[in-house]
Amino acid sequence: MGIFISVPKTIECIVAAVVFAAAFSATYIRLAGILQAFGYSGKKLFGWARKKSNALFKRLTMLFMLCALSCAAVALCFSFANEYAAVISLVPCILFFILYAVADKKLALRSPATFTPRLKRFYAALALLTAIFVYLAVTLLNFADYIWGNAMFNRLRYLPLTAFPLLSLPLAALANLICKIYETPRNKSFVRSAKKKLSASSLKVIGITGSYGKTSCKQILAGILSKKYRVLSTPRSHNTPLGIALTLNSSGLEKYDIFIAEMGARNVGDIAELCEFCPPDYSVITGICPQHLESFKTEENIVRAKGEILSATKYKAVIAADCFEKFGAYGCDKVRADCVSDISVSPAGTSFKLTLGGESAIVHTKLLGAHSAQNIGLAAEVAHILGMSVGEIAAAAEELDFVEHRLQLIESNGVNILDDGYNSNVKGAAAALEVLRSFGGAKIAVTPGLVELGVLEESENYILGKSLAGLDRVILVGETLVAPVKKGYLENGGDPSVLYTVPTLSAAQELLKQFLAAGDCVLFLNDLPDIYR
Repeated sequence: MGIFISVPKTIECIVAAVVFAAAFSATYIRLAGILQAFGYSGKKLFGWARKKSNALFKRLTMLFMLCALSCAAVALCFSFANEYAAVISLVPCILFFILYAVADKKLALRSPATFTPRLKRFYAALALLTAIFVYLAVTLLNFADYIWGNAMFNRLRYLPLTAFPLLSLPLAALANLICKIYETPRNKSFVRSAKKKLSASSLKVIGITGSYGKTSCKQILAGILSKKYRVLSTPRSHNTPLGIALTLNSSGLEKYDIFIAEMGARNVGDIAELCEFCPPDYSVITGICPQHLESFKTEENIVRAKGEILSATKYKAVIAADCFEKFGAYGCDKVRADCVSDISVSPAGTSFKLTLGGESAIVHTKLLGAHSAQNIGLAAEVAHILGMSVGEIAAAAEELDFVEHRLQLIESNGVNILDDGYNSNVKGAAAALEVLRSFGGAKIAVTPGLVELGVLEESENYILGKSLAGLDRVILVGETLVAPVKKGYLENGGDPSVLYTVPTLSAAQELLKQFLAAGDCVLFLNDLPDIYR
């Protein structure tokens, strides 16, 4: 039976805990990335995990069963090693953890995690917490073995450790809560520092929000204004308090005249929080649609949340014409953006008439789609308010380059690729498909469906499927949203012989190689974030 409290047993507990926890921690990589995508919100993480379409619990249960069966088999096969059979039985578990991590990584269509300092701290805390729990479990199991002294239990005493995959989510949530003890005050201090730095500067601040088109409009506006002013803007899709604060704290604000801040929201109050430390002198609302309805619950809440920017705007706000009436009750001087007309769209770009202050100019841009003309119109209204002439704006618009992953045209070996991979929405999807149909050659769409639409997710994806009918080939990616897309496609005249369903984006790319030819055009409509896998 042996002595329970001894140096060899203590060493065994420590080694088993460290090795087992280290191997098991490899399975957390994707889960950590998902938590990061949710802004380290434990509530949202559990909400995601409870979705019917979520395969997380199935995968973890399968991992548990494989580990349990292999652990028991190895322990019995090595029963001649007596009590060391239990230690040997953990070897297949370690191998399965590594294989799970490799397979899990392949499921993600985007990078599963960006290892920022915060994510590294979270991951370290999670690994340490796991090691502590494993150590306690090993100690208790060895104690039970000491009390009972049963030979079979002695060899199988580490079998309960195989249930740790089922604890992945609770352990991640607990580690996140522990980290917040440090992260929350640190983040608040970081934001306060950015607020103080911005207040001490002479920057004119432009805030941009809306259900869609924020990043595109921001980059278009920055491109136009940079022809006359020194412009600083938040990079990529950094639209949270920390994202905006990072830009401000890492920049010499005295080098710039204008700061453009993209402002995102998933709940009422989010925009107000952003405006509290980054109050806009001017603001833009790009449009309203059911995007993020999953968190907002109603479209009225979306309007209310986006309207918070108007209450904080010091001078003037530019609002897309198709949603201008929705914001009549909100304060500040508002401008209805209806300066664009006579839009002409082709694979070569977009042309339209721009009219501001009684002056007009014909604008030609390489950007694709009627919605690009509307985004330029929003930016043009702001630039005109800030003193740029119609001629200056038109000239600047003609030099605009594609916004990455927003209907970005890429030519590869004679094939036209439309990369609209960044979080497409209902209106953006319709515009992208219109552009796709303007190209020659075979027209192919690759999509996982539309996300963050709440109760409308099924109906809107059905409509998306309907709009795909008539294309030469349609490739659906993943398993979460494709069922309503497929249904909408097949029930509205879609040809089942040109419809394909694949598990990952890489599988779709391999499939495309089989039939793409020079002159064809393929649209990648909405990349699928890990939180929807």
